[in-house]
Formats: sequence, C-alpha cells, structure tokens
Amino acid sequence: MTPTSAPKVAGSSARRASRAPQPATRRRRRLRTSQVVSRVLIVIVLILQVYPFLWLLQTSLRDADDFAASNPFSIPKSFTLENFARAFENGHLGQNIANSFIVTVGACALLVVCSMMGAYAIQVLGFKGSNLVRGLFLIGIVVPVQVALVPLFIDYSRTGLLDTYQSVMIPLAGFALPMSMFLFLSFYSYIPRELYEAASIDGAGPYRIFFRITLPMSLNTIVTVVMVNAIFIWNDFIFANTFILSENLKTIPLGLQNYIGAMGNTDWTATFAAVSITVTPLLLVFLVLNRAMIYGLESGANKG
Repeated sequence: MTPTSAPKVAGSSARRASRAPQPATRRRRRLRTSQVVSRVLIVIVLILQVYPFLWLLQTSLRDADDFAASNPFSIPKSFTLENFARAFENGHLGQNIANSFIVTVGACALLVVCSMMGAYAIQVLGFKGSNLVRGLFLIGIVVPVQVALVPLFIDYSRTGLLDTYQSVMIPLAGFALPMSMFLFLSFYSYIPRELYEAASIDGAGPYRIFFRITLPMSLNTIVTVVMVNAIFIWNDFIFANTFILSENLKTIPLGLQNYIGAMGNTDWTATFAAVSITVTPLLLVFLVLNRAMIYGLESGANKG
C-alpha cells in the first residue's frame, strides 16, 4: 500500500461512518413513529366513543317526520324540543328516573359498606381462615348472574321481598361484591402496617382505626367502586325485569318499553330523547369524578 492510499481509505471510512444513522437517531425515529401511531389510534377510539353519543343527542332533537322520511344517519334538516315533551308524556320517565336513582344509590351504598368492611376484616384485622374467605369471595367473580334468578325469585316470593326496591338492590350489590372487595383488598395491602401498629399502641381499637385511618384513605377507592358499578346498576335490566312487577317501581331500562306501541311501532325520536335524558347526568358525574376513579384503579392494581 502506498503512503497516499492510506489517507484515502481512512477518509472514506470516516465518511461512511458519518453517513450511517446513529443509534440515538434511530431510537428517536422509532419513538416519533410510535407516538404518531398512538395518536392516530387514540383519535380513532375517541371518534368511535364520541360519535354514538353525538348521534343520540342529534336524533333526540330531530323532527320525527324528518327522521322517518330520510336517512337516520344524515344531517337533520330541522330540530325540535317536542321529542322531550313526548318522552315524558308517553311514558313514566320521571318515575323511572326516580326508581333508578333509588336503586343505584341503595345498591352502591350496600356494596361499599359490605366490600370495604369485609376487606378491612380480611386484610387489616386478619383472622384464622382469612385466606380461605378471601378465595371464596373472589370465586364469586366467575359466577354468572343467570344461575341465581330462579332461586332468588322463589325466595323473594316466600319472604315478601318480591316487587320491592330491595329485591333489585341485594343481587346487584351481591354480584358486584367480589370485584369491589378485590379493589379494597389491594388498596389495604398498600397501607403500611406500621401505621396501624402505631394507632394500636396509642390505644385505638379496630373501629376507631377504621373510621380515623382506613376510611379517609379509601375515598378514591370508594369513588372508583361507586362509579364502576353505578353504570351497570343504572342500566340493569335482567334483575329489574325479573323481580319488578308493578308499573310504579319500574326503572329506566324497563320504562323504555313504554315507547313501543301497538304492532311494534316505536316513537324513535321520543325514545332517543328519553335515553339522552337518562344517560347525560351519569356521564357528567363520570367526567367530573374521572380523575379520582383512575387514581383508585391505579392504587388497587399497581400498589397492591
């Protein structure tokens, strides 16, 4: 090799190294691509989630003749508030909303009290066979609700609970109890044992520890349990349809049947107006308490 050829080889290798993408550059490109893909997926999911609600509100304000004569998914030519008036006239919407509110509040209160105190007894106080009790409760997650309909109907008819608010509250809270207890158990396992030991040394008993320490720290988990289950309780149909017999105790899912007329004729615009009235308050509460619910889920899932 001549002396002049060595610098040429070194210079060409240096140029190739400079043209080759560096590892940091490749990582930045991959990160940028993953961010773009993630944002596109988020936009698609957002459209799929928001569009049905917007279409529901649009149809509830749409003129009935326009809805019947044109494409239901087209842009409305006229809007009216008469659909909401017919929603209250054709059915017992006010009574249905009140019944759903009573059932939801009662079932959520029963669920929170039972799951929170049960988890406190198992995880914090502890007793012989507590792990077995924990396992039995968690097995309830896989039990379908349909297996309890006939036995509960027979028991309610014998005890006089049939066609009452309690006949719907009890099974709704019972079948939601395993998952709610799991959230509370996971959160209570995150609380340091030294905190309870210090309170016991100061003379605090189990009830005082629960109300002074455990309950205030569980507020986010309580909000999570209430919001996750309130949606299903508010929209429950199977228990209400099985155990509610009288018209004045019907909840919203049962009350929507009143908008179906003879020969299956349905006042769709009034029905959509009734659905929008019943969905909007729960959605607003969900949006307001969304941050606390996410924090409660993260506390129960990641810190347990």
